Amino acid sequence: MRNLSSRLILIAVIVALAAWVDFSTELKIPNPITGQTWWQRDVTPRLGLDLRGGLQVVLEADLPEGTTISSDQMETARLILENRTNALGVNESVLQVAGENRIVGEFPGATDPDQIKATLGETGRLEFVDFANNPPGVGTVIQTDVDGGTATDLTTYDPATADPNVPVIYHTVMTGDKIESALVTQDQMGQWVINFTLTNEGSQIFGEHTSTHIHQYLGIVLDKTVVSYPTISTAITTGKGEISGSFTYETANALAIQLRYGSLPIPFKIVESRVVGPTLGQDSLQKSLIAGLVGIAVVFLFMGIFYRVPGVLADFAIIIYALIAFAVFKYFHFTLTLAGVAGFLLSTGSALDANILIFERMKEELRAGRTLRNAVDLGWTRAWSSIRDSNLATIITSAILFWFGSTFGATIVKGFALTLALGVGISLFTAIVVTRTLLNLVLKYIKPGTENLKWFGI
Repeated sequence: MRNLSSRLILIAVIVALAAWVDFSTELKIPNPITGQTWWQRDVTPRLGLDLRGGLQVVLEADLPEGTTISSDQMETARLILENRTNALGVNESVLQVAGENRIVGEFPGATDPDQIKATLGETGRLEFVDFANNPPGVGTVIQTDVDGGTATDLTTYDPATADPNVPVIYHTVMTGDKIESALVTQDQMGQWVINFTLTNEGSQIFGEHTSTHIHQYLGIVLDKTVVSYPTISTAITTGKGEISGSFTYETANALAIQLRYGSLPIPFKIVESRVVGPTLGQDSLQKSLIAGLVGIAVVFLFMGIFYRVPGVLADFAIIIYALIAFAVFKYFHFTLTLAGVAGFLLSTGSALDANILIFERMKEELRAGRTLRNAVDLGWTRAWSSIRDSNLATIITSAILFWFGSTFGATIVKGFALTLALGVGISLFTAIVVTRTLLNLVLKYIKPGTENLKWFGI
């Protein structure tokens, strides 16, 4: 702790940032030149199903018994279903693979369970649609002739003179089952592009259409909703093509997934669904918070009475720990469940455990005749191995619990494991850095002498 001032500045900055996140619902940084918002982030707390209420759905692969399902197929299906529900505005949904053939979906705050269940049950249909020179916007819901309609002549179609009472029916050139693969790569300019390969039948269809519609738009439509509409720049007769545009890796990968699996790779059926009310969760949360506050108050008194000055500083460090931990959850949009609250409260004990180990070792050094400053330094040095091993064991246990929750769809276990592991990591920072820095600051104003040892529980 040679540079005490730097440590104090670091702690002050971290606490200020944590408090900014904790007491805000949205963070904004304005541009000093234009006055417009330069950066912003929503930090509204994400509450889980048990605290907020909503819908829980269990999907099961609808395949003949004995059919082998790969983990890649299940993960792809999960991603497609997650994208579908997010498009409905349920952007805090949680979908995870459970076992070998099930997906568990949780939708906190869902207001229309029937719509969500209908969306999850859709197989999905990917179409390549002729938009000629008049593409509708991304997100537009359209009609196509793949369902038996008669396509409008798109070459002469003019939206300004069209009859509003006659729906436009677009022509589907090809459906998504003709795509063999679609991969994200970078071109020579370093831009993200999507390379796709077609089946033999798809190659013939695509070659004929692209040869006669150069510089026109070819829409990519998923479940009658426009996803993209690239321009045909050259005839594609080899069965291999490239889609370019202003892609990031994430947007290119999302489109590649839709091209590969516009429809779900596995048919699913809903085997269980239930609407969860938040009353029980809120009641349990209130009781848990009251119990936690009572417990923390008792612990604070114990630390102050038994360890005196170090104990009071440890209590202050625990408050900083709570500020930082809650800020991390809000900023990174971790979903907070009742089990997560339990893990959060339990990890508080880890922070106190570290301080108690250090303070007890420090008292032993004082009884052995060490000076106050030497006892403080030795207390931290000699207690570190015990603190490291105990917290490492907790983090390993949390990792095992998180894996178990991910494998078997137990979101409650995942929430507990995640909050416990994060709490342990933050508690190490507060015990090793915050408490030690504050104690060294106090030592600057305490004169050495045996009469001052009572301030340290001796």
